[in-house]
Amino acid sequence: MDILETARERGSEQQLPYAGAVTPAEAYALLQQHPSVKLVDVRTNAERDWVGRVALPEKQHGAVQWNLYPGGTPNPEFLDQLARVASKDEVLLFLCRSGVRSRHAAKLATENGYVHCFDILEGFEGDKDAQGHRKTVGGWCKAGLPWIGA
Repeated sequence: MDILETARERGSEQQLPYAGAVTPAEAYALLQQHPSVKLVDVRTNAERDWVGRVALPEKQHGAVQWNLYPGGTPNPEFLDQLARVASKDEVLLFLCRSGVRSRHAAKLATENGYVHCFDILEGFEGDKDAQGHRKTVGGWCKAGLPWIGA
């Protein structure tokens, strides 16, 4: 079954307000198979600088902060900045730390005419483990996908 078809089925089953959801491994496979697919990293610039970032060709990767650092206030320029890195008909895969902000970003983008928005489940670092550490339970890093450390 096609990855996007599976992702759309997840979206339908879970009644998501955007096209669907992919696992980190599915996201990476899509990016490898379809050069027109774009990953939109919605973490703060500080997170990307201090924690790490996905290792993808520049044409497949865009960064648009959902919240601003410091303070965590919503980015009032989110939609304007998204329009600079993606078109409304592209397949967009939204990524954050653990999969919360990316869902909000996918929803807002969908509400504003972006028709192929998908959340990357588990995010870049995944949830915390029993010791409070990330990158051990789920996410892009735990899946062993390419990333560049800080």
